[in-house]
Amino acid sequence: MNKSIFCVLTILGLSLLSCREKKEPIGITRDNVKEVLIAYGRENPENAVIMETEFGVMKIKLYEETPLHRANFVKLIKEGVYEKAEFYRIFYQFMIQGGIYPKEFNYTIPAEFNQKFIHKKGALSMAQSEDNNPGRESSASEFFIVHGSVYSASQVDNEESNHNLQLDAEQKKDYMETGGYMSLDQQYTVFGEVTEGLDVIDRIAGVKVFEQDKPLKKIKIKITLASE
Repeated sequence: MNKSIFCVLTILGLSLLSCREKKEPIGITRDNVKEVLIAYGRENPENAVIMETEFGVMKIKLYEETPLHRANFVKLIKEGVYEKAEFYRIFYQFMIQGGIYPKEFNYTIPAEFNQKFIHKKGALSMAQSEDNNPGRESSASEFFIVHGSVYSASQVDNEESNHNLQLDAEQKKDYMETGGYMSLDQQYTVFGEVTEGLDVIDRIAGVKVFEQDKPLKKIKIKITLASE
């Protein structure tokens, strides 16, 4: 039974004044993932993230409408899981993927698809396993930020039809003016977006790579929480 007991003793009499049990953090499993993250999210409402790299700084807003993903991301930051994070997969005009790799967790995050959120340039989304994952649940720690490319009006219409999407006028405008990667919509959970530093994505996406997607040089990321 791994429990730490903290006792306060008087210096002279060494009499016991008080003892209290230190609560250990609750681990997340496949069975309790929703319960733990919902509770954690209530107690940790932060939704502003800063990612610092040698290519510049990105400011990111996490969505309240994806509470499980937001809470999980905040939890990993606070617990120091991302202390050695890096962007380790780079696909020009697609995305930059980051986190701790390889980093195995014993849980995945239930999908939180929301038609309000699309994979426009700067969208923050979670990676996922393609094997035995019919619910398209997210990785616990691997994330990506969309680079993408700009679409023409006809391309938007074709992609919308091909992938059974329903975009509003503003979303179509985003894809035609800012760019993104439409085929990811409703397939991966978007849970935030870059609000400042889109040019940083361009610089990172443009680095030299080998073996198709691995950057020649490590791209370290300092990930912290910030007040809005």
